[in-house]
Amino acid sequence: MRDFILIALSFFIWGIGEGTFFYFQPLYLQELGASPILIGTILGLNGLAMTLVQIPGGYLADRIGTRKVMMFSWLLGTFCTLIMAFAPSLTVFSIGYILYGLSACNAATNSYITKIRGKLSVSRALTVVSAAYYIGALIGPTIGGQIGERSGLSLIYRISTIMFAVSTSIIFFTRPDQIEPRDSSQPKHNLLKNRSFVLLLSVCFISIFSGYLAEPLTSNYLQNVHKLTLSQIGQLGSIGSLGNAVISLAFGGKSPFVGILIGHVFLSVFSLTMWKGTGMGWFSIGFFLRGGYRIYQSMYMAIARTLTPPADMGLAYGIVSSCNSIAVILAPLLAGLLYEIRPQLVYPVALSLVGITFIINLAASRQFKNKGHGEIKET
Repeated sequence: MRDFILIALSFFIWGIGEGTFFYFQPLYLQELGASPILIGTILGLNGLAMTLVQIPGGYLADRIGTRKVMMFSWLLGTFCTLIMAFAPSLTVFSIGYILYGLSACNAATNSYITKIRGKLSVSRALTVVSAAYYIGALIGPTIGGQIGERSGLSLIYRISTIMFAVSTSIIFFTRPDQIEPRDSSQPKHNLLKNRSFVLLLSVCFISIFSGYLAEPLTSNYLQNVHKLTLSQIGQLGSIGSLGNAVISLAFGGKSPFVGILIGHVFLSVFSLTMWKGTGMGWFSIGFFLRGGYRIYQSMYMAIARTLTPPADMGLAYGIVSSCNSIAVILAPLLAGLLYEIRPQLVYPVALSLVGITFIINLAASRQFKNKGHGEIKET
């Protein structure tokens, strides 16, 4: 469990750093001169970078070891944040942020966590590390809001760079993972010919899309429509991170299907409170429950693990992560268009889509049980 603890600690510190700027990213892009549609486009391109790295990263992780891919990802993320911290223009900043997406090789990280998790179930291990990240992210937004109001938003990226450097140094103390042997006598598995796996990808995509749609421009909406200050937005970000951590710890040990459905319910409340809420109390409830979107990302990974041969685990995680990232590319574009029409319009559309995907997940859950390379159950 030594390596598991180190990974959780590294995620905790990275959470502080990323939480410091995450909720203010759209506001800083706006400050640099980007329109809502351009903000959505830049966020979408960041998602594209995340998409492009997942499958190659997962493939390499299966063959050269997940730790090597992880170390490169952490170093790249730190370097790109350094670019953002000292960017003299919107163009340079956007390039840094888009390249930052290449550092999010979730496939390798989740594969490493799965291998060194000890006696924990896959879903529990992934959600514990996720909770560690969000406990760190609980601290970051408050720091970012206070510094942003006093010294400007550009300074928060410099602080994040320092936190990322510390997080990266911890990764170097982890031990290499074992590469799963490949049995050449067995027929090769083509994951994309696995009907259950392809169904999982489809359900995952529409769920992530609907869950993420309400998120990208919420900071702009709260500042421009409800006149919240940077400090108040930072406080909401901290509440959101607390919700992410609590929800991950509370429901991470449940069946993946239960976690996914609960996540949809929580996301519905988030969209509803952003749409109809009129004060910090309502917004705080919504931000706390937004953690539902985060938990079912981990749950889809846990389901993918049951449908995948061990030697192809990294590749499977990479394909699922790519599917997630494509949704993250497209959702901000639609959010930007809806925001241009009317800022409040984003939330009823997101609410409707989450309701639809809840029904789809409920129907699809029966198709995954007891399929593939292990039953979907907690151990």
